Amino acid sequence: MLRTSSFPPSREEVGAWFADHVRQWKSGEAYRFAVELEGQMIGMAYLDAIADREANLGYWFDRAHWRRGYAFEAAQALILFAFNHALLLKLRAGHAYDNPASGRVLAKLGFNPLDVVQRDSLSRGETIKQHRYVLETDVELR
Repeated sequence: MLRTSSFPPSREEVGAWFADHVRQWKSGEAYRFAVELEGQMIGMAYLDAIADREANLGYWFDRAHWRRGYAFEAAQALILFAFNHALLLKLRAGHAYDNPASGRVLAKLGFNPLDVVQRDSLSRGETIKQHRYVLETDVELR
């Protein structure tokens, strides 16, 4: 939901985002986490579109906190949560063509390139190229 928002999101956008959070968490539809630094929200990380033991993994951070390892750290924790707690088998992720740093984060996390697609970006108000990736567990133990 917040992928259509600007950063930082407005109080109303954050309120709407959290309004359905508990229900989605309990039903296993989505898991969303605010990322804080010294009591301030600096970004978010999430698993959504969960179905058939697969999910989308996403994150975004305030520009002031880019290139400090927070995206990697948050996504790494989320991957462990996805595979060990939510018992998912496959994660999908992507990044805009003009955000290669996010692609490097995904590669460092072990994601493999899948393809490049055209998609509408509501936050940008235009169609963009998105590089998509996939990460699967090595062994199904569940």
